[in-house]
Amino acid sequence: MCSVLGVSKSGYFKWLKRPKSDRQKQHEKLSQEILQTHLEFNQRYGSVKIAKTLNKRGVEVSERTVSRIMTKNQWRSCTVKKFKATTNSKHQHPVSENVLDRQFKASKPNQLWVADITYIPTNEGWLYLATVMDLYSRKIIGWAMNKTMTKELVTSALKMAYKRQKPGKGVIHHSDRGVQYASSEYQKLLIKYNMIGSMSRKGNCYDNACIESFHGILKRELVYQTKYKTREDAKKSLFRYIEFFYNSKRIHSTLGYYTPNEFERLYGNSTA
Repeated sequence: MCSVLGVSKSGYFKWLKRPKSDRQKQHEKLSQEILQTHLEFNQRYGSVKIAKTLNKRGVEVSERTVSRIMTKNQWRSCTVKKFKATTNSKHQHPVSENVLDRQFKASKPNQLWVADITYIPTNEGWLYLATVMDLYSRKIIGWAMNKTMTKELVTSALKMAYKRQKPGKGVIHHSDRGVQYASSEYQKLLIKYNMIGSMSRKGNCYDNACIESFHGILKRELVYQTKYKTREDAKKSLFRYIEFFYNSKRIHSTLGYYTPNEFERLYGNSTA
């Protein structure tokens, strides 16, 4: 090899023993920190969020540098896959007007809530997940899981959200026009909680974009990376993701790269 490269053996071995420069050491240290952060968040973060996380931890690095190092080492975030709608809007129940009207930015907690259902595949069959999100912090404040997609599923999620948040009167609650949300039982619960019902326009998924976006993130970062043998396995996995990762650890660009729990606490501190 030395003869092919046109260098002497002694020169080659001297090059091998040459100490690393400060720049090389710094680059290797940074690469390790990027990899550790990438693995810490289960390969769910891309270069932007890794850079933001490192900056918050006192490591000065640009998004461009992180992107270059990740590309060189082929460290990629999870891939995107599509998912289908689940709710059935062909029913005879009354539907609410679109009060929310795509106003997805709230000025305080417990002002705007959105709700939806998604499905999780397991070897035993589908597991359905109903969630409720507070648009102020993007926090999942209520959720429920079952093997059937019933009105009891969505009412359980709403009851959890109400018990956890203890909101005052006048929360705008938005959902799609699915039979579960339009059912008399669910609508009576909204009245009991003094909430204002709002529903998406027919066939318009963008009217409930934020909660559907969360379900897309959930599928991309967890479900498509996992094969569940049982519904119980899926329930435990989804619980850990929602409560211990999404709400508590995952930073959001729309929140200034805070987690939902952090953003909610910041509001509490500012009004204390």
